[in-house]
Amino acid sequence: MSGSNRSAISEAAQRYGAALFDLAAEAKKVAAVEQDAKALLAAWQTSADLRAALTSPLFPVEQKAAALGAIAKKMKANAITQNFLGLAAQNRRSADLGGMLAAFLALAAQARGAVLAEVSTAEPLSEEQLKSLTEALGRAFKAPVDVETTLKPELLGGLVVKVGSRLFDDSVKSKLDALKIAMKGA
Repeated sequence: MSGSNRSAISEAAQRYGAALFDLAAEAKKVAAVEQDAKALLAAWQTSADLRAALTSPLFPVEQKAAALGAIAKKMKANAITQNFLGLAAQNRRSADLGGMLAAFLALAAQARGAVLAEVSTAEPLSEEQLKSLTEALGRAFKAPVDVETTLKPELLGGLVVKVGSRLFDDSVKSKLDALKIAMKGA
């Protein structure tokens, strides 16, 4: 997956994500909408075609709304999610979908008392590695942890973990960069 980069979420996407959270909370459907949002965000992150179609000015709003509606129907999304996607498309905000979903997921995790961890790796993590990492982060932060993975081949190896304002960089790239700086100073 490619990352959502929470720090780069637009103000509009933050507002839409908060509105979706409020609607889901009011209907007591946060968990259902959260499942939908995770699946949609994964599709957004992994499908360059989907991102291109929803961000392109060449496709009319009606086609974007129809595409989002078809995706929601295929995944049997909650009615709140389906209505939200239609509204976002009609309001010409489909290009912000990734940010909206990320903002919603952050609020849902916060409401559950969970900590969000953005993990970037050069290679996909196995289920066992992801479980082990999630457990280790949970012990370190003394809270449930939601892990969002991002593939960044430029890291070469290792991983980068961002939790709130904390950044743990144990990537091969950062070690090589540090070595390069040290060699220039020698």
